[in-house]
This record gives sequence, C-alpha cells and structure tokens, in this order.
Amino acid sequence: QGQLVESGGGLVQAGGSLRLSCAASGRTFSPYVMGWFRQAPGKAREFVAAITWNRTTTYYSDSVQGRFTISRDVAKNTGYLQMNSLKPEDTALYYCASNPQWNGSKLRFERGYVSWGQGTQVTVSS
Repeated sequence: QGQLVESGGGLVQAGGSLRLSCAASGRTFSPYVMGWFRQAPGKAREFVAAITWNRTTTYYSDSVQGRFTISRDVAKNTGYLQMNSLKPEDTALYYCASNPQWNGSKLRFERGYVSWGQGTQVTVSS
C-alpha cells in the first residue's frame, strides 16, 4: 500500500475551512477503503470518515456529518477531507489510514485499517 502522508492541517478560526490531503507513495495506491481518524489531547482516537476507493461510498461520524466531505483522486493516489464550519471541538491530530480489503464491521475502528500516516494537526480557535 505504500506510505501515507497527510498534509493541509493548520490553525483556523471557528467557522472556517481546511482541506486535508492524504498522499500515498510507492506503487499505485488502490486500497479498498480509506479512512480519516482524529485524536484530541487526552482522548482516544476516533473515526471521522471513510470512503471505498472504487465505488466512492462514503461514511461519516455523526459529529462531522454535513460539515466534512471525504473524497479521492485515483490518478493522484490521494485522498481528501474537506472540513467546513469547523468548531473548536474539531481540534485534533488527524490521521489517514487504509486497508486493501473491505473491513466491514470494523470500518469505524482503528483495527479495521492496515496502513497509517503520521498525522497532521488541526487547531480551531474560538
């Protein structure tokens, strides 16, 4: 699956937007599913969104549904997370992850993913 590298994090005011990218190096990136997770200080890592790479079926956590959009560009081997209407509670280290196989019931859990990036920090000020 190659290495995953996140980018696009930063500091933004509440109500603002950011777009995170997850670029895969190495051979052509063709996971079955790619996901985004986040981890705030002192909290467990939590599911944010996922997308099936070929069918582009999307999944979201309740906390980001309607504000975040997950997508991918097959030609660029890159996944994206567009984050709008950001809130201070969205502040976290954001990770992308992938699995070459369908992870079914484990879609929303860390154990459902094989490869992980190092994370990109998102800070939302009030």
